[in-house]
Amino acid sequence: MFVLLRHLQQLRRSAALPRTATRGSLALRHVDAGSCNGCEHELGAVTGVYYDLQQYGLDVVASPRHADVLLVTGAVTTRMAGPLQAAYAAMPEPRLVAALGDCALGRGVLGTASELAGPLDGLLPVDLRIPGCPPAPAVIAEHLVAALRDRAAGS
Repeated sequence: MFVLLRHLQQLRRSAALPRTATRGSLALRHVDAGSCNGCEHELGAVTGVYYDLQQYGLDVVASPRHADVLLVTGAVTTRMAGPLQAAYAAMPEPRLVAALGDCALGRGVLGTASELAGPLDGLLPVDLRIPGCPPAPAVIAEHLVAALRDRAAGS
């Protein structure tokens, strides 16, 4: 068992994103605004042991009051537009909004026009766009680590 665990640790290190010299952290509040759960599945992979976003100072929190980034997945439905804006209003400044996946960017095929509120940038100011249907975990990790690096640099 010890040999397997050591091999797993070496594999994780070889596949992981390079460690950055950036210090700091970002708390992510994830909101599913009406998705097919593809992006949530990939987000779960990013926060798991293989990609381990916590080593970079990125963590998912349960409350928008503790969040730095509002991470939105899915096509924004008319019923989720209000709660999404309420979550954004509850976040402390400075705050960022990230659109994760093509649906949040307004490129999705889910839903009918009468049930959709439009792309996320029509409701909230989007700072970070992560395209893909769904985006690969490595792409999600790269964008979030870059956001942390930019924030630490004062951008």
